[in-house]
Amino acid sequence: MALSAKFRYVPSPIPFKYHYLYSAVANKSGRMQYYRSKPGIGRERISRSEFIEVFNNANILGLRPIPLEDAPVIQLEFYV
Repeated sequence: MALSAKFRYVPSPIPFKYHYLYSAVANKSGRMQYYRSKPGIGRERISRSEFIEVFNNANILGLRPIPLEDAPVIQLEFYV
């Protein structure tokens, strides 16, 4: 069974306001890349340590896993 088959994502029926969207995605070679996006502006690449710092210390409003078929990595987005 693929890892993505284990995820179950239910979107929020209630819209919410957030200041930043942080994402961790894998590139074609499988290396993780980390981004910070502000609504209406673009996204910028950030360091792994900044991503971990925000993930561990910020007030997270929502978390969304991004499943990939037959991929051994877990990708995700979270809203601050």
